[in-house]
Parts: sequence; C-alpha cells; structure tokens
Amino acid sequence: MNPPSMTPSRNDRCPCGSGRKYKHCCGSVSAAAAGPASANAVQLSPAGSSAVQANEPLALIDAANALRTHGRSRESVPFYQRALALDPHSAEAENNLGNAFLELGEPGKASECYRRALGLRPENAEILSNLANALTQLGQFQEAVRCSERAVALNPRQGTAHNILGVALAALGQRERALESYRRAVTLNPAHIEALNNLGNLLRDLGQQQEPLALFRRALGLDARRADTHCNLGNALFELRRTDEAADCFRRALALQPDNVQVHLGLAAALRMQRQAGEAEASCQAALAREPRSAEALVLLGELRADHGRFAEAQELFNRAITLDPGFASGFCSIAAHRRMEAEDSAWLGAVQALLARPQALAHEINLRYALGKYFDDVGRYDEAFQNYRQANELTKRYGSSYGRAQLTQRVDRIIERFGSAFIRQSRPHASESELPVLIIGMPRSGTSLLEQILASHPGVFGAGEVRFWKRAFAAFESATCGRDGTGDIAVIAADYLERLTAHSGAASRVTDKMPANFMYAGLIHAVFPRAHIIHMRRHPLDTCLSIYFQNFFNMGPYANDLGNLAHYYGEYVRVTDHWRSVLPHTALLEVPYEGLITDQEAWTRRILDFIGLPWHAKCLDFHDTERVVITASRWQVRQRINSASAGRWRNYQKHVAPLQQLLGGVELGAGRSGGAPDPARTGEVAPTREIH
Repeated sequence: MNPPSMTPSRNDRCPCGSGRKYKHCCGSVSAAAAGPASANAVQLSPAGSSAVQANEPLALIDAANALRTHGRSRESVPFYQRALALDPHSAEAENNLGNAFLELGEPGKASECYRRALGLRPENAEILSNLANALTQLGQFQEAVRCSERAVALNPRQGTAHNILGVALAALGQRERALESYRRAVTLNPAHIEALNNLGNLLRDLGQQQEPLALFRRALGLDARRADTHCNLGNALFELRRTDEAADCFRRALALQPDNVQVHLGLAAALRMQRQAGEAEASCQAALAREPRSAEALVLLGELRADHGRFAEAQELFNRAITLDPGFASGFCSIAAHRRMEAEDSAWLGAVQALLARPQALAHEINLRYALGKYFDDVGRYDEAFQNYRQANELTKRYGSSYGRAQLTQRVDRIIERFGSAFIRQSRPHASESELPVLIIGMPRSGTSLLEQILASHPGVFGAGEVRFWKRAFAAFESATCGRDGTGDIAVIAADYLERLTAHSGAASRVTDKMPANFMYAGLIHAVFPRAHIIHMRRHPLDTCLSIYFQNFFNMGPYANDLGNLAHYYGEYVRVTDHWRSVLPHTALLEVPYEGLITDQEAWTRRILDFIGLPWHAKCLDFHDTERVVITASRWQVRQRINSASAGRWRNYQKHVAPLQQLLGGVELGAGRSGGAPDPARTGEVAPTREIH
C-alpha cells in the first residue's frame, strides 16, 4: 500500500500500516539512520547488521522499514523473516512483510502475511485495511468489502480503508456506494492521491466530466510526478474532445513512466484524433510490445487498421481481443462498426447481451447499446434496433450536456443579420486570393465523407478531413470586430488557416475540409477566401436525422440524442443555409444532393470538379479503392461501392419518428443551384440512398 504523501507527526500512527507510532516505526531513529549510506551497509544478509547479531526483532523491523522507505522492498524481506523467526507472534513483522510483498507485486503472499497478522491482532483496522487491499488485487472483492467494512467500523477516520472499500465496491458494480467511500476518504485526507484519482475515474464512469478535471489537477498539485494522474487527466480531457491537451498529458506521463501501457494507449488514441496515424500506430505497438495480450491495445490497433481501409486485418484484431478478454466491451462494438452484421452472428449477440446484463461504465454501456442497435438494424429487426438506439441516446444524457434551442435560434438570427448581402458584397483588400480550400459543409451524415473520398481520389486534391478551425475563428472574429470592419483580422485568419491546410497537403492544388458544422460560418469563410469553393451536401431530412440518432459520435453536440432537439437543429440548419443560398455568389457555393450523387455519380462528380476548377479524372469513380486515412464514423461505408440497397431507410422507423415528421414539409432538397433530381421531401418519394456518409 502506498503511504500518504504528507509526513505524519511523530506520535501519529505510521502510514505503513504497522500499527505503531511513527516515531517507533518508519520515523524511528534507526530508520532515519538508515539513510542511503546506512541502508547500503545493511545489505541483504542479516550478518551485516549489529541489530541482527543482537537478535533484536524490533531493530530488525526498523531496519527493514528503512529499506522499504528507500524503495528497497525486496531487500527488506529477509529482515522481516528473521524478526519473525525470533518472534513468531510479531503482528508488526507479519503486517510489514505483507506490505513488502504487496509493493513487490505479490498480493497472494501479502494476503497470507496479513491473515497471520490478523490472527494475532484480529481487531486491528490497519491490518484489515491492508488485507482488503491485497484481496482487491487478487480479485476477491466480496471478502475485500467485508475486511474494509470491519476496518471502517473499528476506525471510521481511516481514509485508506474508505478508499479500498471504494475500490472493492466499484469492482462489484456498486458505484454509488463506492462514490460515497471515495468522497469520505478524500474528506478525511485531502492529500490522499489514490482516493482523488479513484474518485475522479469513477465520476468519469458515471458520466461526470468537469469535476474529474479538478480532482486530477488537485492530485497533480500534491505530486506532479505521478504518471497515473497525468494519464487520468489526459483521459478526462480526451473525453471532452480537448485532444491536444490530452496528448500533452500523456506525453508528460510517458516521460515519467516510459513502460506504462495505459499511457502509450492514451497517447495513441489522442494522436489518432490528431490524424497522426504513423505516430499513433507506433505508440500502440509500444504498448503491445510491453503487454502482448492487451485487448485494449489490439482493439486500438484494429481501429487504426480500419482507418486505412484494412478491414480484414481489423476484424482479426478485434476477434483476438475478445478471445483474450471476453468482457472487453470495445472489441464487440468495433466488430459491429466495421462490417454488416448477420443473423448468424448469434454468438456476438449473446455476448453483448450478457455484458449489458452486468454493470458497465457509462461509456461502455452506451457503446454496447449503439452496437446492439446496429446489429438489429442490419438484420431487419427494426423495433428492437430503435429500442436500443433510444436507450443509447437516453444514456448519453447522463453526461449532463444540455441543448439550448433558444440560444441556437438567437445565434442563427445574429449570423443572418451580421452576414447579410451588404457584408458579402463588401470589398476586402486583405482577403486571400487562394483557391486552395474546398469547404464541404452540411448536416452530419449527409454525405460529406463520401464527397471528400471522391474528391481525394483526384490526384490534385488532398483530403484533410475535419479541420477544427472555423468555430474558434468565427468566435474570435465576432468578438474582436464588434463595432469595426475587421479587415486586419481577416488577413490573420487567412494566414492561420492556410498554414493548417498546407501542413500535410504537399503539392495539392485543392485541399478539402469536410467539417460539416462549417455551414454556420460560410459567410465568414467567403469573406476571408472569396475564391474558395464551398460545397453544401444535402440529404433527405429524415434519413439524415435518423442516421445521426443512430451514431455514437465522438464530437457531436447535445442536440443529437433527442429527436425533438434534432428536428429543431435541422430547422436552424435549413434557415442559415437558405440564407447563404440567397447571398453568396454562385461561384462560391454549389449544393449537391446526396441522392443525386449516388444515383448519377459521374455526372455530379464532373459538375463538382468543374466547380472547383479541376479537370475530370476517372479515379474519382473508384473512390472506394483510394488509400488514405479516414477516421470519421463513415470510414467503412466510404470504401464500399455505391448502390441503392438502403433507399428510404427512415421508412423502417416511421412509427418511431413523430418528432421529425415536421421536417417533411417545405424543405427543399435534391436540387443543385440550377436544377437536379426531384425533391424527395416535396414528392413524398425517396430517391435511392445508401448509408455512405
């Protein structure tokens, strides 16, 4: 057991768990004397110590404690054993020998020592707490709870016992009780780093996002050299989509513990989101080199393979992971995400249902529900599919993010007012003349990934994926230009954006940025890059919204988990894109119907290439063979040939989507700026579609 970071006073009980006062244990004169020089003199053999020669058990224990204080737990073992040979009834020697074994990663031997110590002192809270600690490491959680509860009853102010009780309760799925125990441990000892970390991690499992950040930072304030705390903070930041900060945390942890598997995996996940595929795989391979049977590492490596379109390799890795750890939820979810599920996948179905019958971390339960929804959708059991998707979305609401309908409406009002015709027509000498950017905008799941894959197949185009830039740039522009024209700000924005686009694009003459939510910022984008090309992907509203509702997005807003909120968000999207259609020049904006693109891919691809100023290239028709990294939710779909197998998917769920029905009236879809396919929303018919986004 790790002692608390704060040094106790001489008359406090020693944090090592011996039951003695600190001045008579690790803080004794003999322990202090056994500094680096004296400790070195003790050596492994009792023959080198006057205390041993004098056959003094307490002196042997003091010398052993001193060795452990200096990180020499293995050398301490013979001293405790010699003390026990001289005094078999020394509960102190048995307990501290157990501590040494625990520090050496041998909880089985430690538990035997603690049990013997308890036989000598059955009512000792510290020994009970130590035994509970060893039992948790052995996976014997029920007995660990009993021991911890006895320890807490004997000494209610022992924070360590409350913390270990929390560990055992959490392992048994009793998370609310565990939460109470961790909070009690932190209250009793605000410097208890293990309890701070455990509390933060459990709150993350329960869907809390902000409090864990404060707890991990508090723990780092107590000890900035704890790699596990840096890793925990990195995980919390990653879940908040603060990927760059998370990567920094993982790097700090790695500098402290280069062999920590969890840190390597955390960094790999962050690097993957930063589109640094090679570095991400290297970090993942480093984790596997240290722990070849890590199911988590195998699944992450499989995801990296899938990003490159190597789905057979990915499936093999996912299957290996769940064979090694049949309780690893992510492996089952990844299997479902990267292929079409069949009725014959009954073993997969049974395993997922068994996992859901047991308590899961909130994120795992959500992921499993989405995976189960996809299974039932793939096999045509639509009511069961919708039931699971609905449960998944309801669970995401526990994260506490709220959707403000009024705030979004006001924001769209402000955008329409600020970026009107006069703003668009205004001459800006500091605007960039670059034609490099191609902005692909639209609702999520409207075909933006498909269009980028098609364009990235052209030798003159680099697909940059979702570039996180314009949301922050828009906020800064709006704040900084209040009351002035912002001419100078436009030049800065242009330079910053081009630097981002050209970082990995080589000699490409066009670079796509397929961040769908940039539909909010088309007016500013045109002001900064009047020669840039904006392509607006449009898809049937119900197919779009259902596809969003059925997808567990990494970066989706809180509107996505409620059909009513989805309908409102879609309505505001229509309102702002209608505005751009009315004010932007036809040379800046092209609207492409998803249904039209997959019905007549070549005609629409030729039109799009002509719009962005590039010649025709036949490789665009074979987009599914293009080798590039795709990390969006559509990476499997964009590598399939286009077909109309899932035309009008929303009709399978018509009885479940009443809040979305309002979207069928008055929404203009299907046509480009100068004609196109009939509008499915107006005709009541749905053009052939396929789930490729």
